[in-house]
Amino acid sequence: MSERGLRAALQALASRASLPVELAGLPDERLPAGVEAAAYYLVAEALTNVAKYAHASVASVRVTRENGHVLVEIVDDGIGGADPSRGSGIRGLADRVEALDGRLDVESPPGAGTRIRAEIPCRPDGERA
Repeated sequence: MSERGLRAALQALASRASLPVELAGLPDERLPAGVEAAAYYLVAEALTNVAKYAHASVASVRVTRENGHVLVEIVDDGIGGADPSRGSGIRGLADRVEALDGRLDVESPPGAGTRIRAEIPCRPDGERA
């Protein structure tokens, strides 16, 4: 990732996934290193969880810039029921995002898949909000 950036790293990650992963909105430009690392870790861990627990047939990843933030969204069509209060996996993702003054939301109703959405501050000069 340090040489080719987040876009290439996520494309490689998706190509190695055990289920189809649709990528959308990946930024062409480089982001601050901490933001790229957090976004990559979030997507990698979320896709690992999808493969292990979700019984999903497809996942999608969207990374966009909006109003001084990088938005990272991972959605699957699996069984849902992910509970951030149980286990350390989702808590670890939240900690990584919150360390950059960001926010992580998880929606995972039973039987309706899971949606993980992170908002990470990202200023053009790379400074945190």
